[in-house]
Amino acid sequence: MKIALFTLFSLFSFSNLFSQEGKDSTRILQEITVKAYLSEQPLLGLPSSAVVINPKQIQQSTVNSLLPVLNTISGVKMEERSPGSYRISIRGSLLRSPFGVRNIKVYYDDFPLTDGGGNTYFNLIDQSAINNIEILKGPDGSLFGANSGGVILVNTQAKADEISLNLGAGSYGFARQNISINQNRKNFDFNIHQAIQLSDGYRDHSQLKKYFFQTQERWRYAKKATLKFSGFYSDLGYETPGGLNPAQFESNPQGARPRVGNTPGAEEQKAAIYNKTFFGGLAHEIQITPKLKHVISISGINTNFENPFITNYEKRKEHSFAVRTYFELKNNQKNKLKYQWNTGWEYQKTNTAILNYGNDRGETTTILAADRIKNQLQFVFTRFALQSGKHFKAEISNSLNFAGYSFETLPESSSAVVTGSQNLKTQWMPRLGLSYLINNQIALRGIISKGFSTPTTAEIRASDAKINTNLKSENGWNYELGMRLRTPFEAVNLDISAFYYRLNDAIVRRLNANDQDFFVNAGGTNQKGIEVALQTKILNNKTGFIKNLDFNNALTLNDFKFRDYTIGSNNFSGNLLTGVPKINWNSNVNLDLSKGFNLYGQYQFNGKTSLNDAASVFADSYHLVMMKLSWQKQIQKAKLSFNIGADNILNEKYSLGNDLNAFGTRFFNAAADRNYFVGLGLRF
Repeated sequence: MKIALFTLFSLFSFSNLFSQEGKDSTRILQEITVKAYLSEQPLLGLPSSAVVINPKQIQQSTVNSLLPVLNTISGVKMEERSPGSYRISIRGSLLRSPFGVRNIKVYYDDFPLTDGGGNTYFNLIDQSAINNIEILKGPDGSLFGANSGGVILVNTQAKADEISLNLGAGSYGFARQNISINQNRKNFDFNIHQAIQLSDGYRDHSQLKKYFFQTQERWRYAKKATLKFSGFYSDLGYETPGGLNPAQFESNPQGARPRVGNTPGAEEQKAAIYNKTFFGGLAHEIQITPKLKHVISISGINTNFENPFITNYEKRKEHSFAVRTYFELKNNQKNKLKYQWNTGWEYQKTNTAILNYGNDRGETTTILAADRIKNQLQFVFTRFALQSGKHFKAEISNSLNFAGYSFETLPESSSAVVTGSQNLKTQWMPRLGLSYLINNQIALRGIISKGFSTPTTAEIRASDAKINTNLKSENGWNYELGMRLRTPFEAVNLDISAFYYRLNDAIVRRLNANDQDFFVNAGGTNQKGIEVALQTKILNNKTGFIKNLDFNNALTLNDFKFRDYTIGSNNFSGNLLTGVPKINWNSNVNLDLSKGFNLYGQYQFNGKTSLNDAASVFADSYHLVMMKLSWQKQIQKAKLSFNIGADNILNEKYSLGNDLNAFGTRFFNAAADRNYFVGLGLRF
C-alpha cells in the first residue's frame, strides 16, 4: 500500500512537471556529466548505465556512513551487519561477501582501491573526504578489469575553496568530528580531510572506533602537464557481535551471539576486526599534442589486519602494488564526426601473509596455520568511441585479462610445507554500447558486455585455512536496454534499464560445522532486472516559504535465480538467488525553505529476502523512514549549520546485514531501532 501511494505521487509529480515545463526558465538543474570513461561527457547520451552521486546528495542523506545515499540508487544495495561492517552489491550478488566488496571494482581518485586479490576495504573511507561518486552498473571490464557486478569510482577533489569543521552525536554513543580543507590556486590544488568516528553500537559488543586522514594534491607544473598525489591512512576497529538465530533475534535482538555448549560467544572471544591501512598513489598526465594524451599512475596499499573470531585469531599483512597507464587519441571535438581512442594496461600484485592462531578470549595461542598467497592480476585494454553529430554514439572496447596466484606454507606453521601456483583462465571482456539521442530530451541505449571476477584471496584461503585451488572465475554475458529522459530545463530526469545477465560458475559462500566459511562454484544464475530512477524538481522559487522542492524515486525489480546448482543430493536449481530481494524501493524528498531551513526525508522498502540457497528461510520485508531538519546561517564570511534528525522512525525490527547460509540458522544481525542524531558545522 505504501509503495502504491509513493508510485501515484511520483506519477502525479512527473505529469505535473511536463505540463509546466518551459514556463519558468529559472528552474534549471546543471547538466549531469560523467568522467568514468576517461573523459568528461554528458550523462544523457552515454551508452552506459551510469549514475553520479553529487556532493549535495552525500551531505543530505549521510549521517554516519555512505549507506543511506548509496541505497538511493536503483540496483545498488549497501548493508551494515554492525557499525563498520559493510557490504555493497551492484545488481544482486551478495553470495560471496561475508563482509566488504568482492565482485565490484573500486577506484579511489583514479587509483585502484580493489587490490590484486580482488578484495576492497570500502569501510576504510570516511564520507567527509568524498566529493562525488560515479557508479557503473553491470559488468564493465573492458576498461576496468575483473568485475562481474560493476564499478565504483570515488572522487575526493572538491572545486570550492573552503575550510569546514563538523561535529556530530547521536544515539548508542555515536560521535564524530571532521575537519576538511579544500584550496584551489592558480596551478596547485589540495585538500585535507581528518575524521574521528566512535559508536557503542545498538547491539552488545558492537563498538566502533575509526580514525581517518586523507590528502590530495594536484600540481599543474606545465601548461599541458599535471602531477597528482592522493593518499589516506585509516585506523579502523570494530567489534563483531555475530549472527543470531530466529529465536534469539525475536527475544533479544540487541544481544551478541551467545555461548552454545562448548563454543564460546562473540563477546567472550572478543570477536572484532582491526584494520590499519596506508594507501597512496601518484599520477602524471600530459597532453603531448592537441590530439594525443598520456596518463600513468602508480599506487600502493599496506594493510595490517587482525580478526579475533569465535574459532581462531587471524592476522594478515597485505602489501599491494598497482600501475595503470593509457594513451588517448581524439580529433577536434567540434567536428561533426568525433572519435576517441584509448589503449592501455593495468597491473596489480598483492602479497598476503595469513597466520591463524587459537583464540583465548581475544589473545592468540598456538599457531594453527600460516600461508602466503601472491596474487597477480593484469589486463590490456582498448576502447574506440565514435559520435556522429549530436544523435548517435557508439563505443566498442575490449580487454584481455590475465590472473593467477601462488601459495606457500610459512615457516611459522608446524604443518608440512606445501607450495603451488594456479593460473586462472585468460578472459576476454568485450563491450559494445550504442546510444541514440532522439531529441534533446530522450536518449535510447543498448549494451552487450561480458563480465568476470576472479576468486579473491579470502575465498582461495577462507577461514577454514585450506587452499582451494578448485575455484574458478565467475563469468557471464550481460544484455541491456535503457532510456534516459530529461525536460528542457532539467526539471525531470528519468532513467530506465532492463537487463539480463547470464552468469556462469557463480561463487557461493558456504559454512561448515565449525562455523568456518568456504566457497564453491554454484553452476550458473539467470539475473533479470528492471531499474527505474526518477529525479524531479517540482518547485524552484526565489521567493516564498518553499524555495525548492525535489522529489526522487528509485525502484529495483529483480528476478534472480540459480540456473543449475547442485551440491551432493541437494538441487537448488530454480531457487531465488540468496540475499537478493525481488523489490527495493527508495523515495526521498528535499525542501529548501526560507530563513536557511531545509527538510530532507527518505523512505526505503526492502522486500522479502532468501537467506539460504535452499530458499527455505526468509528475512521479512521492512520499511525505513529517516528525517533530517537542517538550518544554515551566513555570518560574514562564515556559514554556520545545524541539523537534527531521526532514523528508523517507524521503529522497524529488522536485520540490515544477514549472514547468508549461516550454520545453526544464525542469519540475523539486528539493526538499530528508532534513533536520533544531531550535528553542528562551521564553514568558511
